[in-house]
Amino acid sequence: MAKTLYVTATEELSGKSAVVLGVMQMILRELNNVALFRPIINDPADGGRDHDIDLVLSHFRLEVPYEETYAYTLTEARELINSGQQAYLHENILNRYKQLEAKYDFVLCEGTDFKGKDAAFEFNINADIAANLGAPVLVVSSGREKTPEEVVSFTQLTIDTLEEKGVDLVACVVNRAPAGFTEDMIRLIQDKIRCKGCSQPLHFYTIPESDTLGKPTVGDVKRWLDGQVLYGHGGMSSLVDNYVVAAMQIGNFLKYIKAGSLIITPGDRSDIILASLSSRLSSLYPDISGIVLTGGLQPDESVHRLIEGWTGVPVPVISVEGHTYQTIQQLNKVYGRIEVGDGQRIATALGGFARYVNVPELRQRVVTRRSLRVTPKMFEYSLVEKAARNRQRIVLPEGSGERILRAADILLRRGVADLILLGREEEIRSRAASFGLNIKGAEIINPGLSAYYEDFVTTYVELRKHKGILVDIARDRMSDPTYFATMMVYKGLADGMVSGSVTTTAQTIRPAFEFIKTRPGASIVSSVFLMCLKDSVLVFGDCAVNTNPDARGLAEIAVSSAETARIFGIEPRVAMLSYSTGTSGKGEDVDKVVEATAMARQLIAERGLNVPIAGPLQYDAAIDPEVAATKMPGSEVAGRATVFIFPDLNTGNNTYKAVQRAANAVAIGPVLQGLKKPVNDLSRGCTVPDIVNTVAITAIQAQAEKSG
Repeated sequence: MAKTLYVTATEELSGKSAVVLGVMQMILRELNNVALFRPIINDPADGGRDHDIDLVLSHFRLEVPYEETYAYTLTEARELINSGQQAYLHENILNRYKQLEAKYDFVLCEGTDFKGKDAAFEFNINADIAANLGAPVLVVSSGREKTPEEVVSFTQLTIDTLEEKGVDLVACVVNRAPAGFTEDMIRLIQDKIRCKGCSQPLHFYTIPESDTLGKPTVGDVKRWLDGQVLYGHGGMSSLVDNYVVAAMQIGNFLKYIKAGSLIITPGDRSDIILASLSSRLSSLYPDISGIVLTGGLQPDESVHRLIEGWTGVPVPVISVEGHTYQTIQQLNKVYGRIEVGDGQRIATALGGFARYVNVPELRQRVVTRRSLRVTPKMFEYSLVEKAARNRQRIVLPEGSGERILRAADILLRRGVADLILLGREEEIRSRAASFGLNIKGAEIINPGLSAYYEDFVTTYVELRKHKGILVDIARDRMSDPTYFATMMVYKGLADGMVSGSVTTTAQTIRPAFEFIKTRPGASIVSSVFLMCLKDSVLVFGDCAVNTNPDARGLAEIAVSSAETARIFGIEPRVAMLSYSTGTSGKGEDVDKVVEATAMARQLIAERGLNVPIAGPLQYDAAIDPEVAATKMPGSEVAGRATVFIFPDLNTGNNTYKAVQRAANAVAIGPVLQGLKKPVNDLSRGCTVPDIVNTVAITAIQAQAEKSG
């Protein structure tokens, strides 16, 4: 099979862009050197770039020159065909494709957007191009504004037509499936749709309609109308569900607002503006999404001062030049679109694809060979995919933090884990709404008011009675979100905890040391960093917890690190690091590593593990095959190590930071190991992606802990 896949839609607004994102993520999970190719793009407005090409190149950070990612604009293609030069068109498209194929392991091709005047023309040209390239096809059939019966009929007609053109169909995705699609209906569609000419059985998937992807945001409205944001810049991601033209007096107007309403009113209607803003703050009225002021008019100076002095304007207010009727006419054409940098919609698209498409099945069909290289992006995708495969309950005690809320939005959209946020529910939901985030899928618990509180206090007193803990102290501890979250993990109410974005490492892990304790066979808790280099992922331990472990502690760290590596799909080959390789040096520090290596081998044998280990080794001998050939020839580990155990915290912490900066590596961690149940610490300077990765890691650790 060719190293390519052609994704084509059947009509406009099918959600093809979302499917392309999901497919590209699927491919990058296995291959690193991947390109995007659009044989024909829309005519760019004002000399701009193609939307989907920019979206994919930007999000996946593909190093493909933009000018190599397409062949023709739709107008150019139509002119060539109308002038009888269709063969020339296909020849040039094939040449451009072959240039990419020669340089990349896989080329994902995307068809046209069906925004031209002739949908039949675009359907036929996509089919002809795919057949000419010899590319298997994934067809995106839209269920938008169709009944289930219409979806079946339309999809069957599409497949029949593509068959007649000699296209090799791999899969069909019915995207934006209408309400009423039951499991029985999906099975019925699968039974009815047959592809007699397909080289292999046709895979069929159904992705339901998503409000987040289908409905426009206030930001979409602003771009569509070329408006100016006057207030409320933080709410541009709010979804618009309906439009309300406000021309009545306030008492009558308020009866018409609904959840997600976008209020359209002339800019001089100060009464409507203030009433709309006030409704957003009232718990008795549904939340509107924003306000559009028409006619190029803005509130007068006194009203402007009043709103400017309002702490946190609750919704965006946008000013546009067109009059009210003209504005409504334009808004009837606006639609939701995934923009570059739109993390919420991208996460929703990727999460929906992973949830409703059998990714392993599809990947096996379209990805022809795997790369031995593992890039940071590939590793991050594998974390998310593995966590989502068996969702765990992860508690986040810093529930009201902005970074935590933004990460929660992404995690829930992508289905990575079931989340519990600690804090005051009203505050958390209010802050999430102010940032335009959707955390409806998260459970929110206020520790002090929780039904678990008294039981947790009693349990803590019992667990710490040997330390003479008083009930009053236990109450204080269980009012602390970190202690409360850790107790949830201890009690099995959560599978893991992630904290530390605003607290110290000591505050995060102290409760775990107190009552979760170490797992059987482990005497200490240690940590590793997952170091994502350009084309490999290494494990560095211990770089965060143990200052100067003795030989026994170092051996424990080595074995725990090897087990952690294996959990995350890294084949462990353990290097015990020192300033000496083999017997080239002597001294107390070298002797400790020699002793630790022998102890680690014994522990590995006792636990029935198959893990090669060598030491002492210098870092260069551990990682560089040429140096290893000189310093430790014939070693199973030297030159090929994946797990690096540093002799002390000073060496480990400095080395991981040096590698992180010098090699531009992504350092994920610290990942704690040795505890009975997973608890992980965040850096106080962590980013939202750091939190997402750490939650995924914690979920995977919980999966491993449950499987034994």
